[in-house]
Amino acid sequence: MTDDDEYSAYSETRQRRIKVVAWVVIVSLILVGGGATVISLLFG
Repeated sequence: MTDDDEYSAYSETRQRRIKVVAWVVIVSLILVGGGATVISLLFG
């Protein structure tokens, strides 16, 4: 294997990890924001 092959495999793994982290952050922001909205509506 050349350095390019190793870097390519590392790059793919890194990109997949970045996508997973990004989706987790987006979903958690939506859930927290939605939860805050519901609480503010309930308690005025």
